[in-house]
Amino acid sequence: MPVSVKICGLSDKAGLEAAVAAGARYVGFVFFPKSPRAVTVEQAAALALEVPMGIAKVALVVDADDATLDEIVGAVPLDMLQLHGRETPERVAEIRARYGLPVMKAVGVASKADLAALDSYAAVADQILVDAKAPAGAALPGGNGLAFDWRLIAGRRWPVPWMLAGGLTPGNLAEAIEKTGARQVDVSSGVESAPGAKDAALVAAFLDAARG
Repeated sequence: MPVSVKICGLSDKAGLEAAVAAGARYVGFVFFPKSPRAVTVEQAAALALEVPMGIAKVALVVDADDATLDEIVGAVPLDMLQLHGRETPERVAEIRARYGLPVMKAVGVASKADLAALDSYAAVADQILVDAKAPAGAALPGGNGLAFDWRLIAGRRWPVPWMLAGGLTPGNLAEAIEKTGARQVDVSSGVESAPGAKDAALVAAFLDAARG
């Protein structure tokens, strides 16, 4: 079974075209103003119209309120919402019911103590994103280019599909897949030449590594 790839933090047409050409299965737009990859609702709406059928369009939000989500969902043709903040399992279920879209919940992992949260969210979300926990004081909840100890989730499975994130690059992807058994992976900073600037060659190399 091929490994599905999500290229996250796309903010311009060139980056989107690189992700599509390389064979990404998901493309992600970041609605978090502090991120160097942040897009406006207008930018995301225009980019989403360029995405071919069969590629899932994902909106990444951080502790967004209903008004913010109403605006995003109302303007951007989306296939999934990715919750990357401190949303509770109850909030995940609420968002899922309100918008009728599949919801992926990101859960930061740094130690064995963080694994229980994955089970809690797997009970209410359509997918879970197993990410590296942001260091204390970090401005961003993800996209920090950090990996976690992949052995923590070796052999673990959940009742919903899951995606591996955190510090993945074309160079370490094969090892990450081997150690975790991930069938879906998510990359943002690992395919950039500068914060927010996707590099077409790195995107292609990452997809090649996923196929390898």
